[in-house]
Amino acid sequence: MGDHDEAVRLMLTRLSALSMPEPYAVGHRIVHGGARLIEPTRIDDHVLGQLTDLQELAPLHNAPGVAGIQACRRHLGAVPMVAVFDTGFHATLPDVARQYAIPAELAERHGIRRFGFHGISCAFIVTRYAELTGRATESMNMIVLHLGNGCSATAIREGRSIDTSMGLTPLEGLVMGTRSGDLDPAIVGVLAARGALTVAEVERALNERSGLLGLSGISRDMRDLLAREETDSRARRAVDLFCYRARKYVGAYLAALGGADALVFTGGIGEHAPPVRARICNGLEGLGVVLDDERNAAAVPDARIGSPRSRVDMWVIATDEERMIARETRRCLGDAGG
Repeated sequence: MGDHDEAVRLMLTRLSALSMPEPYAVGHRIVHGGARLIEPTRIDDHVLGQLTDLQELAPLHNAPGVAGIQACRRHLGAVPMVAVFDTGFHATLPDVARQYAIPAELAERHGIRRFGFHGISCAFIVTRYAELTGRATESMNMIVLHLGNGCSATAIREGRSIDTSMGLTPLEGLVMGTRSGDLDPAIVGVLAARGALTVAEVERALNERSGLLGLSGISRDMRDLLAREETDSRARRAVDLFCYRARKYVGAYLAALGGADALVFTGGIGEHAPPVRARICNGLEGLGVVLDDERNAAAVPDARIGSPRSRVDMWVIATDEERMIARETRRCLGDAGG
């Protein structure tokens, strides 16, 4: 489609052709809600203005999200709409996980703090794991690895986020499809000075031309890299670095939690790439994370993939952000009398 307006128009036309009922509501996934927009929120002009102001913090996501809202408004008129925020689940981060070690006055003046993302996916995984195991969510300490084109690790204590790899923006943390993840912040200044690039151009490179794509020079798609790594050292290097970074975060979050009940893989790579799961877990046996190779190779979500010897319950679970958004939209409108 040429733009979001055309896409929404075509979607509604096709739904009408299927004799679907008129929409009761529309739920929108919004990546960055900032410090104020936490709970699912009914969208009005004021909320839309706030989302527009937050676009610089999630440039790959919030602008398209706003465009989708505007398109739905044009085609659906007064149908109520709700924004569900990826940052909302991480509103429980304690100060030690939320703050950066920069001058406090700068952080307060400019709202610089860690927010975290993939929260809708994490919330679904917590709920789904509880359903699969019969455990109460408030009793669970777990690590969720959401691995796809965007990647994150989240430490969850008693069903609540206590640390996560993404920060002020979705750029921090794990290696991703086109995003660099963690790096020395001085790199931005060095590249800007030596490459005659502006800071904005460096940030675009870190968001759009780094990660698996930048490391390999081939593709951002893990499937392509796995298929070529035996004959292409660049592809192998990208996969190795991706898995190593994820393994470090698992180890760190086991320490932050004081041990975990479960480790869950989700997202496109997490759900469909057994070799990646195996390489991430390789070397974690001393921390109680023991993969069952046969279970892992045959796993179709939702499935347990840990060895009986593993102290940490290991799963691959298919995330369903759309279902979570639908639930939260209905809850929001019900709470508001909509």
